[in-house]
Amino acid sequence: MRYFDLAVIVLYLIGITWFGSRFKESQKSLRDYFLGGRNTPWWAIGFSIVSAETSTLTVIGTPALSYYGNFGFLQVVLGYLLARIFISTLFLPHYFRGELFTAYELMERRFGPRLRKLTAGTFLLLRALAEGVRVFAISIVVSIILGTGEVASIVLIVCLTLFYTFEGGMTAVIWTDVVQMFLYVGGAIVSLFVILAKIPGGWPEVWQAAGAAGKLHIFDFHFAWTMEFFKQPYTFWAGFLGGCFLTTASHGTEQLMVQRLLSARNERESRRALFASWIVILFQFTLFLVIGLILWVYYGNTGQTPPKPADRIYPQFIWNSLPIGVAGLVIAAILAAAMSNLSAALNALASTTIMDFYRVMRPGRQESSYLRLAKWATVGWGCVLFVIGLLARSVNSVLEAGLGIASILYGALLGVFLLGVLTKNVKERAAMIGMTAGLAVNLYIKFATPVAWTWYVLIGTIVTAGTALLASLVLREKSIDTTS
Repeated sequence: MRYFDLAVIVLYLIGITWFGSRFKESQKSLRDYFLGGRNTPWWAIGFSIVSAETSTLTVIGTPALSYYGNFGFLQVVLGYLLARIFISTLFLPHYFRGELFTAYELMERRFGPRLRKLTAGTFLLLRALAEGVRVFAISIVVSIILGTGEVASIVLIVCLTLFYTFEGGMTAVIWTDVVQMFLYVGGAIVSLFVILAKIPGGWPEVWQAAGAAGKLHIFDFHFAWTMEFFKQPYTFWAGFLGGCFLTTASHGTEQLMVQRLLSARNERESRRALFASWIVILFQFTLFLVIGLILWVYYGNTGQTPPKPADRIYPQFIWNSLPIGVAGLVIAAILAAAMSNLSAALNALASTTIMDFYRVMRPGRQESSYLRLAKWATVGWGCVLFVIGLLARSVNSVLEAGLGIASILYGALLGVFLLGVLTKNVKERAAMIGMTAGLAVNLYIKFATPVAWTWYVLIGTIVTAGTALLASLVLREKSIDTTS
């Protein structure tokens, strides 16, 4: 037991919990609790987007990708940029017409109340399942440190994160995200140089060994209409198109990210936050892939057997091999990524529960009553994520499991949102039929075919939109469009 490292970690956990809870006094209304009073600067929202987009899956999962593969994952990240162009052009103008609390209010404006509930319910299912995998990823790190069981590890982080999210709402989420992002990126940079110092010959040795093994390879432009091709997740076409559709869905239709965009002072600042976040995302994914590359050279030179599963390689090396104090700092940084994402998910799940379901069914209550229920909805979702985290302990790669689960549902969400902003003839019943078809096809692809997860959102979007357009011709529904 390394008490100095543990002291660093404990001080971080206490400090960030105290910092987040300090925003309690500013929570006077639902606008404050769910949108931070719409008074947050764009740069803070940008950093918060990065933190929400990152999570423990990125920190421990990305080095494993380059350790056993190459830099092909950056093809996905390039698609993230094109997605931001689509979001700023297609979705942001609609979100800033009036004051929306959730993305799914837009669906009621365009289609009707039933589709609002269907899209909101899809988000609740999507985020609960994906976040449950992320909660399990936290336990991998904590169990390495303390040697404790996974259950105790999950309880510790969920309870601490729940405390400041319950008290401080979206304001606490965004500002703790800013602190935590600098901590985990800084910790990764420190760990990179420490690991590199352990390799005789330094970076030239890493570069030469990686180049000879083909691990610096990024782009794979080959294409074929074969199942073997569609099984590969990191070709250029799968990565670029998959990354584009995945991010358009996650940042343009999912409350976890849309809530941050809605927290900006205006549409212009929201757009600035969105594009600034991509620059940081590109840097940090490259950083973690380089760390995985250096670890590959290190284990190859020393002849040591890397830990299993692959997601343990980076955190276990940190704890066992980095100097005392530095290891505690980097592990605290990984926990920072976990807590920032978890807090965001809790607030987003609570906002959708209250605004898209409870407030619709029980209108006219006092603001203080809704605010109190919003806080207890946060607690309820914390318990749900704890249970799902326990059930997720059998996954192999936490990064690909989390992205894969989300991608199954994202296609249907993105398809119906695109119908909402790009068409006038498709109405509520046709859109619901399209969503159902998109979900069904993606579930089939996931469990009955070897197609890679990077194709799920693109396929689901096409099926959803195509089925809805066809259904609209058959049903000939009357318009209830209220956007004009």
